[in-house]
Amino acid sequence: MKELELKYGCNPNQKPSKIFVNDGRDLPIRVLCGKPGYINFMDALNGWQLVSDLKRATHLPAAASFKHVSPAGAAVGVPLSDTLRKICFVEPEAHLSPLAAAYARARGADRMSSFGDFISLSDVCDAATASLIQHEYSDGVIAPGYTDEALAILKEKKKGNYNVIEIDPDYRPEAIEHKDVFGITFEQGRNDLQIDGKLLENVVTENRDIPDDAKRDLIISLITLKYTQSNSVCYAFDGQAIGVGAGQQSRVHCVRLAGSKADNWLLRQCPKVLELEFVPGIKRADRDNAIDVYIGEEYEDVLRDGVWQRIFARKPEVFTKEEKRAWLDGMDGISLGSDAFFPFADNIERARKSGVSYVAEPGGSIRDDEVIEACNRYHMAMAFTGIRLFHH
Repeated sequence: MKELELKYGCNPNQKPSKIFVNDGRDLPIRVLCGKPGYINFMDALNGWQLVSDLKRATHLPAAASFKHVSPAGAAVGVPLSDTLRKICFVEPEAHLSPLAAAYARARGADRMSSFGDFISLSDVCDAATASLIQHEYSDGVIAPGYTDEALAILKEKKKGNYNVIEIDPDYRPEAIEHKDVFGITFEQGRNDLQIDGKLLENVVTENRDIPDDAKRDLIISLITLKYTQSNSVCYAFDGQAIGVGAGQQSRVHCVRLAGSKADNWLLRQCPKVLELEFVPGIKRADRDNAIDVYIGEEYEDVLRDGVWQRIFARKPEVFTKEEKRAWLDGMDGISLGSDAFFPFADNIERARKSGVSYVAEPGGSIRDDEVIEACNRYHMAMAFTGIRLFHH
């Protein structure tokens, strides 16, 4: 198939719309179910590149949850603890293949942002992964293949209209890419940078010890940033992104945004949150929203208005600022990547509040010394990669 006509572009008024390969080759994708749109394919193709890079760098199955052309979550197939199973809504007895574990982590990183996402999988989708996808609200999935059982499960979603895309894993695009803006064509070399441990060799802090798990997490962070709308930073831990801040004009605002998402992921593991009791039959999205409100500053308003009775089986105690701060103060070992240099030390000050111990950024700011000094103050290890990862 040379081209695929789409319903419309980014918005319903943007017609006609289609996808094709500029050099006249056949499209490297097949639509097995549904009718994906313009934004679906933007998410799918960016996500496919991300998980392919993760698989290549870590040799583990990888998954990503994309929303509006930036990842809400990305992860590799590291087994889940009982606590992570609970916050990812995975049943204790559910079988998790490595790919299913990667997907559960990617979806569980920022569940509110992942609502209505597009999923990317590095490996052939198996039944274990499809069974997890089956219960989540999602627009579609892209993978290099599907087992018969997995495809049957996915074709049942959305009354048979769930978007399922198969991509040729051997497809390689041209080295030069083009993009039209306002009738003007931009041309550049495709960003085929291979991200691996070599980018972490230039450690510039007094603490030069970056353990292997932290190196893996920094690599996950940097690969995630390669496909995140800039400015962007990514917090990562235990084989997954836990907070992605995308498209911010100020870097410290980006660090704060991603840090608040990382904090949310960490606080969801606090016993006070894990012990919340919900009314029977509540939908997953409503649970996600309720947990977010409970962790946030709005919960006292919910208690005052009596709304909690529609959500919780019993009235939860207020999760105080002091309790939340005490829980976060006990966190450590988080990795943070940045797609460009940190211009001020305030970024490090904010990162430390979310348990960051390891940092990777390009370096090159006139205030590098101040940033390094801040890292030294908190005994962080920081590597200068020398590589910027802007994505637009």
